[in-house]
Amino acid sequence: MSIFVSEPGRPIGTRLPQALRARRVDDVTELTETHASRESDGTATDAEYQQAANSGRQRALEQYGASAAGEPKSQRAYLPVSSISSPALYSLPATATIAEALEIMDEHGVSHLVVTADDNVAGLVDLRWLLGWLHEHKADAMNQSLTHMELPAFLTASPETDAHQLARLMLAHQLNAALVVDAQGQPAGIVTSTDYLRLYASASRQQGAV
Repeated sequence: MSIFVSEPGRPIGTRLPQALRARRVDDVTELTETHASRESDGTATDAEYQQAANSGRQRALEQYGASAAGEPKSQRAYLPVSSISSPALYSLPATATIAEALEIMDEHGVSHLVVTADDNVAGLVDLRWLLGWLHEHKADAMNQSLTHMELPAFLTASPETDAHQLARLMLAHQLNAALVVDAQGQPAGIVTSTDYLRLYASASRQQGAV
């Protein structure tokens, strides 16, 4: 259940990690390490993971969901990200300006946007980062195109990624969101710190009612 981190960079081409060229994060203790993944190292590559998601592993996930239906989600040994992520995603091209990004966020009441370049995922930005950039670059900053900016690092995960592990990595990287990517490499949703707050708040209420 792979989780990848894309380093800061300009929104040119795709910034979705590829198993053979991106830094792979398997555990919080490995956050400072950079290494290429190998099919023989015992962990699944993106391709292997996607194949599994489309075959037997998908059936296993469905069985898990049925057997664990009576447990609070936050206490399950394995919790797929897809069960707590939001499918609502809004995007804008890298040629857009900060002003346009803020306008889209305000119009739809969201705090995160996927940045695209030639229909590829080129970045993930949030309201806090945009406001911080505006504060640092005050002169005509609202009209600055995202193309000429170094966008922040972001995490990507498969729908079947364990939500608990993803939460630990989000905390370790000090990121409040992660992009969920489907088997075709397309954005399928987003999971944010707010989703985790809802999850654990719900679990606390259930425990208090027992």
